[in-house]
Amino acid sequence: MKSIVVANWKMNPVTMREAKQLFDATRKAAGASKNVILIVAPPTIFLRELRARYKGKHIAFAAQNVNAEGSGAYTGDTSILQAKEAGAEYVIVGHSEQRAKGETSESAGNVVAAALASGVTPVLCVGERERSHNGEHYSAVKEQLRAGFSHVEPGKVAKVLVGYEPVWAIGGEKSMSPRDMHEMAIFIRKTIVGLKGETGMNTKVLYGGATTESNALPMLQESGVQGFIVGHVSINAERFSILMSSLG
Repeated sequence: MKSIVVANWKMNPVTMREAKQLFDATRKAAGASKNVILIVAPPTIFLRELRARYKGKHIAFAAQNVNAEGSGAYTGDTSILQAKEAGAEYVIVGHSEQRAKGETSESAGNVVAAALASGVTPVLCVGERERSHNGEHYSAVKEQLRAGFSHVEPGKVAKVLVGYEPVWAIGGEKSMSPRDMHEMAIFIRKTIVGLKGETGMNTKVLYGGATTESNALPMLQESGVQGFIVGHVSINAERFSILMSSLG
C-alpha cells in the first residue's frame, strides 16, 4: 500500500517564481518515490497556476483551508467550490493553526461534510495542545472526531483522512514516539468505530508534528499510520527530497 504525504507549505513562499521553483523540486522528489501519494498544499493564491502547469499524475493538490459555503458574503474566505475549481482534490480541515484562530470543531465538521458533497477529500486534523498524564488529551481528540464526523454518512467514513497533530510538537525537529503514535492511531480508529460503525477501522491516519527526513520512516513502519502531513521540511527542497526517498 502506498503511503500518503501532504506537503503543507503554509504561508510560503512569498513569490510565484519561488513557488514554481519549489514545486519543480517537489515534483522531482515525487517522481523518484513510486510508493508515495504526494499531495501538495500551496497557498491558495498559487494553487490554480501550479495545478495548470502540472500535467502528470503523481501529484494531487490540496487547499489549506476553505469555507464550507459555496459562495456568499464571507470576505477573505475561499469556498470549497472555488478551491475545487482551482484544482484542489483535497482540503486540509481543522488544522491546529486555524483552530488557534478560532475555528471550532463544529465548523470543521461542516467543512468535512461540504468537501465530501463536492467530491473533495477532507484531511481532518485533530490533536491536543498539550499531553496530560491523566489522559485528558484523549478526551480532546475524541471530541474533535465526534464533531468532525458528525455529518458524515457511514458509507463515506473511509473517504475522510484523519491527520493527528500533537500541537506541542509542530514546528520542531522532535516528533512523538512511534509507540505513542501507535496507541493514538488505535484510539482514533476505535473512536470512529464507536461513532460510525466498523467502517471506521478502514480510516487512514496521518501523522503531523515535526516530521523530518530522519524520523519519517521509523514512524511509518512502527506506528500504524499511513503517511504524514509535513510542514516546514516540505519547503526545504533538499530535506524534503531525502524524506520522500526514505519512504520509497
